[in-house]
Amino acid sequence: MTIENILNYKTIAVVGISDDPERPSHFVASFLATHGYNVIPVNPKLIEWEGKKCYPDLLSIPVKVDVVDIFRRSEAVPPIVDEAIAIKARVVWMQEGIVNEEAAAKAREAGIEVVMDKCMKKEYDRLKRG
Repeated sequence: MTIENILNYKTIAVVGISDDPERPSHFVASFLATHGYNVIPVNPKLIEWEGKKCYPDLLSIPVKVDVVDIFRRSEAVPPIVDEAIAIKARVVWMQEGIVNEEAAAKAREAGIEVVMDKCMKKEYDRLKRG
């Protein structure tokens, strides 16, 4: 599956979302939300993000998630991947600077597509805007 195909999925859980507009997780999620994506904020420290209910973890989300977009340190990825497998997400996307080969292999073994060390916003700009 190509990144372009992945960008056609519309329900994205953003793990590690921040309410600080200066943080990449905030502005990437805002960008995705304004470009037609259903952004589901995931951060146990927040009640809501931009008026949307924020979930403490992936298991708490009541709808089907297509893409799990991770904004956490590389070493924090394995339990997030376990949850992504449990909810049968289609894609695990680790943002720029985030690489965890073991977690990626586990996700792939479970039939989940994996993207590592790439920014969804930058890939959208590159592919959708030319």
